[in-house]
Amino acid sequence: MSDLIAKAAIDRRLAEIAQPVIEGMGFELVRVRLLTGKQDILQVMAEKPEGGIEVDDLGEISTALSAVMDVEDPIAGEYNLEVSSPGIDRPLTRLKDFDMWQGYEAKLETDELIDGRRRFKGELAGTEGDEVLINIEEGTVGLKFDWLTDAKLVLTDELIRDVLKSRKDAGEIDETQFDEVQQIVEGEENS
Repeated sequence: MSDLIAKAAIDRRLAEIAQPVIEGMGFELVRVRLLTGKQDILQVMAEKPEGGIEVDDLGEISTALSAVMDVEDPIAGEYNLEVSSPGIDRPLTRLKDFDMWQGYEAKLETDELIDGRRRFKGELAGTEGDEVLINIEEGTVGLKFDWLTDAKLVLTDELIRDVLKSRKDAGEIDETQFDEVQQIVEGEENS
């Protein structure tokens, strides 16, 4: 399991419990994080293998995970369970994500310095073997997937437009909703 899906030891333990449940329901685990504070929150992100997920699906995952977490009891004390989609400016946690979102802007961070830097921002150029390719000002850089400590898409007008268009084409949103957002995005580009 990738450290991008579950970073801390407790997150990896929680992912070991959640992943079979989520996959057994026909979905994929994108990320698990236990956020500690005044009220602990277990955040779980999931989606369909081809991307996207419906609100009803998230509710079913939440119900199933809640039951398993109650039995396994891996978290000391009370916590809130939040099950969500990865969102538009999603984390990139699996090697396949970098191919799926090729051509879009992303921010990547590595655990060690690579050519004097840890942070890379640019256009994703897919993968080559176990390397993630990203086009930055200096050219295309290949970063080993295992070197990454964080990776996420950057929210851009192009990303919003393309995601909404794919949802419209899939019948998830209607023409009116798409047109309203399209006008907002185009209005921001012209100002």
